[in-house]
Amino acid sequence: MSDLENRIAQGRGDQPADLVLRGGKLLDLVTGDLLDGDVAICGDTIVGICAEYEAERVIDVTGQILVPGFIDTHLHVESSLVTPMEFDRCVTPRGVTTAICDPHEIANVLGAKGIRWFQECSRHTLMDLRVQISSCVPSTHMETAGAKLEASDLRPLMGHPSGIGLAEFMNYPGVIHRDPAALAKLRLYQRGHIDGHAPLLSGKDLNAYVSAGIRTEHEATNPEEALEKLRKGMRILIREGSVSKDLHALQPLLTERTSPYMCLCTDDRNPLDIAEHGHLDYMIRTLIALGTPPLAAYRAATLSAAEAFGLKDRGMIAPGKRADIVAIDSLEGCHAQLVLAAGVEVTEAAFAARTPVQPIGRNSVRAPEVEAESFRLAGNAEATDVIGIREGQILTDHLHETVAIADGDKKPDAKRDLMRITVIERHGKNGNIANGFVKGFGMTAGAIASTVCHDHHNIAVVGADYADMALAANRLSEIEGGFVVARDGEILAELALPVAGLMSLLPFEEVKDRLVDLRAAATGLGVVLEEPFLQLAFLALPVIPALKITDRGMVDVTKFEIIA
Repeated sequence: MSDLENRIAQGRGDQPADLVLRGGKLLDLVTGDLLDGDVAICGDTIVGICAEYEAERVIDVTGQILVPGFIDTHLHVESSLVTPMEFDRCVTPRGVTTAICDPHEIANVLGAKGIRWFQECSRHTLMDLRVQISSCVPSTHMETAGAKLEASDLRPLMGHPSGIGLAEFMNYPGVIHRDPAALAKLRLYQRGHIDGHAPLLSGKDLNAYVSAGIRTEHEATNPEEALEKLRKGMRILIREGSVSKDLHALQPLLTERTSPYMCLCTDDRNPLDIAEHGHLDYMIRTLIALGTPPLAAYRAATLSAAEAFGLKDRGMIAPGKRADIVAIDSLEGCHAQLVLAAGVEVTEAAFAARTPVQPIGRNSVRAPEVEAESFRLAGNAEATDVIGIREGQILTDHLHETVAIADGDKKPDAKRDLMRITVIERHGKNGNIANGFVKGFGMTAGAIASTVCHDHHNIAVVGADYADMALAANRLSEIEGGFVVARDGEILAELALPVAGLMSLLPFEEVKDRLVDLRAAATGLGVVLEEPFLQLAFLALPVIPALKITDRGMVDVTKFEIIA
């Protein structure tokens, strides 16, 4: 019989199902009821529920609750610091069976080649890795990236089976002021899906942005902002990453009434946070612990996400749906006991059977060699713009401090928590070096440096000592990118990220261990931030208010201009 005939026959019970899950309770995402009966699966498709079935293979899930596979609606795999194949091994066992990614990190380094690599990886993962087409490479005209993608470069990337639409449109000024290059990209997807990215945008400017056909938003950081965007037709993606933590702020807005229009995402989450806390499973149990009705939490993680992105084949455990199923201990616990991805049981053997994909982007760090003098900040006025960190957010404050000038230099001041922050162009294009000040690290000595530097991914360094800053920055070139902590002329800890300066070739467990060492080394410098490396990375993203720094200088994001 054909696949269609097989599904119908197995669903009716005229022939044994390929697989049956027996003994568990099934969460109905429409009513919230817990239903009895077997779940019958034919190949990659659910064909029967709430009845008794015979099967070639039966898995006993007695005492467990069956929920649909979780859907991460917006993330950058590169921020997990491992390859897509290793990311699959890291989070799919936790119940994440669909991940909608924007590969704009690697695209900013390698261009279209990086997106095509992600598309190829998507063919071999157990999870369904959906690859959006990156809309803003680079994010603005105020930075030097490794590549630039115009509408004409995006068109050949369209139509891949992993695609859904256009990834987060960060250049919101370009949209509302009708920049021709921005509009050309939007026109490619006028009948498709476009993801949003518009922090703090409101009023008529928000109306204009949404009028462009942009339908999702993961940058809402308070209930008032999120509610306005919901009322204007945007789906709100509640984000809980390693740095951007909006779950607690937005949790009160997620109810059974709003849940059809709200989803969950991680955006940027590293293996250490995943190991210590979890992924979408962590978000679900935290929401419920804070008082969110379980139906609303699980809807946001599954059915609402599928509906928001037009994935009509998943989001429920129901006949005809893709067999993405998670057996959990309890609705409140949300600890996966068994995961099926398109009917395949997620095991180490299943991961081992995948076809490997060769890494790309080696030797991509081509930064100038720097010395201690490179980090001097000349000036003839003591009035100084300072980036103020908000821990747990990628929004920053635009602070104004008075910094004395000594020997033609404005030096870091540990007593006032004023550290030097520097961005060094690393793509081999112009060798730009920009110096500024940041407040909020709590650092008293040494330096930390990274090539994970959103979104252009140049080298970002923060430090109290110029010689240590030079040591850390130069070490990044030697290890093909990554994270480095230095003090008193010594490298204290490091993690090499040789795939485009963004991803490790190590298993995620080893990456997690290296991150533990790096966090300890940073704490030894006096750093008070829980996640200093990704916090540093976002200080260079000039589309998030209010003050940032790129290789071209300090950026007033509110005015969308480089400070002279």
